[in-house]
Amino acid sequence: MNLDISLLKDTRLKEQLTLQFRAEAFNILNHPNFGNPASQIFSSLTGTRQANAGQITTTTTDPRQIQLALKLLF
Repeated sequence: MNLDISLLKDTRLKEQLTLQFRAEAFNILNHPNFGNPASQIFSSLTGTRQANAGQITTTTTDPRQIQLALKLLF
């Protein structure tokens, strides 16, 4: 599950000029979605056990990201 949020504040500088502050956060809860575990237990060439057999080494979503921006509207 991914939850994204954005907040913005408009400040009027002149009649035709506005400054907008934006704060955006992606995957705000930082919930990990894990990938599948390594499925190969033994090496097909030597028959020895793989070091990462059954381990989950990846995630399917990006970690939390936050960005700030100023936008000038005219």
